[in-house]
Amino acid sequence: MILQSTRVYIINDWLPAQVAISASSGRIEGIHPYGTKPVDMDFNDLRIVPGFIDVHTHGAYGFDTNDGDKAGLRRWLQNIVSEGVTGLLPTTVTQSEEVLTRALRNVAEVARAQEKEPDSVPGARILGIHLEGPYLDKAHKGAQPEAYCEVPDPAQCRRYWDASDRRIRIVTLAIEHDKDYRLTRSLNEMGIVPSLGHSSASYEQAVMAFANGARSVTHVYNGMAPFHHRDPGIVGASLRFHNVYGEIICDGLHSDWAAVHAFFACKGTDCGVMVSDSMRVKGLPAGTRALFGGNRIELYEDGSAHLVDSGKLAGSTLKMHEGLRNLVEKAGVPWQTAINSCTINPARLIGMEDRKGSIRTGKDADLAVLRDDYSVAATFVCGRQYY
Repeated sequence: MILQSTRVYIINDWLPAQVAISASSGRIEGIHPYGTKPVDMDFNDLRIVPGFIDVHTHGAYGFDTNDGDKAGLRRWLQNIVSEGVTGLLPTTVTQSEEVLTRALRNVAEVARAQEKEPDSVPGARILGIHLEGPYLDKAHKGAQPEAYCEVPDPAQCRRYWDASDRRIRIVTLAIEHDKDYRLTRSLNEMGIVPSLGHSSASYEQAVMAFANGARSVTHVYNGMAPFHHRDPGIVGASLRFHNVYGEIICDGLHSDWAAVHAFFACKGTDCGVMVSDSMRVKGLPAGTRALFGGNRIELYEDGSAHLVDSGKLAGSTLKMHEGLRNLVEKAGVPWQTAINSCTINPARLIGMEDRKGSIRTGKDADLAVLRDDYSVAATFVCGRQYY
């Protein structure tokens, strides 16, 4: 199959090109000059970009990763391609070991089924799991349940690793509670990214965490002390060290656009990672109430989710293609930086840049076709058109 457009995002630029996809492997088998071969699908001047990768997303359409429900997970994967998402890390919420173990096994079972027969689990691919907690600081727990926040425990995390079929790719933890960086070092040995988040760590503690193997910061600005010019904290450490990855929620509700712009100005084109941090109420009507980690939340008209008891911001319902639009149109982030933040950067973060994140010969044919208003016209996952 050959697709073409006058605007294909290749080698960090818009080029008129054809993309040839192998039906047998689902990979890109060649890229040719525009108009040189007969095409199967001509998208004219619509933009073709790499499929979006969301490495921090709890759920949508009434499903939460902690539910441990196969039908809900399948529904999520099938519907999320409408946003141009081709891969994601289902993300847990702090809870008991029993609940988390069941959730991890559920994701692993669906992922194995998808790998064995992709069309049996149509939609976005499960690229791993993000374990957010339970190793969080109670002062910055956000909407996560305080009763289940625990001190980092390498032995317990190894049990989670086994339950996940070794599919955990990121663990968010409060580094100040990780004595002698034991869990941080253990995660690196297992090939898992330690990410600082929901933490009261100081700037100095964050820097030492990076020195001991932490490689990312979870939803920068949120779940940590605010930046102060005499006490920069995790935010300051994230902005200073450009080769450390940083997630950011680009919905305009979790962070002001000026703060988002400043974040990407510091991180550059290679280490900023846009995430949705979406919740089960995503895709449901405003006013919907549901549980998140045992806490009651409500979906507001503006798309934000709040704790019912306190009214505090709890999470997001951001759609990834709308996040891209926000970055370019509202935060003033250059196209290259914006696209990289939801394609090649998350792929590099989780060690999958050899297969995912860019349009190149030999890589999986994960593609999103965007109209000028950033809405999604088509989505291809490993060469299969699921939207």
